[in-house]
Amino acid sequence: MAFCSGCGTQIPDGASLCPACAAKAPAAPASTSGGMNDNLAGALCYIAIIAIIFLLIEPYNKIKFVRFHAFQSLFLCVATIAAWFVLAIIPIIGWILLPFVGLGAFILAVVLFIKAYQGQMFKVPVIGDWAEKQAGA
Repeated sequence: MAFCSGCGTQIPDGASLCPACAAKAPAAPASTSGGMNDNLAGALCYIAIIAIIFLLIEPYNKIKFVRFHAFQSLFLCVATIAAWFVLAIIPIIGWILLPFVGLGAFILAVVLFIKAYQGQMFKVPVIGDWAEKQAGA
C-alpha cells in the first residue's frame, strides 16, 4: 500500500489517483533482476566507488536510469576535484572558498541521492546533459 504525498491518505494498490485529493499516486519502484530496485541502485551511485561498480557489473550497467546517475555522480566528482585544484592555486580568496566547494558538492550529492531514490532523473546543469549522453537515456 502506498500513501499520497499530498494528503497522506492510503492509496489502494493499482490506483493511479488518490481517492481523497485526486493527486497522482506514486509509481511503484521498478525492480531489476539483481534483487535491488532501480531507485535504490540509482541513489547508491552517488557514492563514487559504487557508481564505478554499477557501471561494470550486470544487470546495472544495462539500466539507463542507473547508468545516468552513475555517470552524473562521477562527473560531479571530477568537477569538484577540478574546482578544488583551481581554487588551491588562487591565493587567499581561493583558499577561503575551498571548504565551501566541498560542502556544496556534498549537499548537492545528498539532494541527487534523494531525487534518485524517488525515481527522478534530476539533471545538474551541464553535468546532467553529459551524463544523459553517456547513459544513452
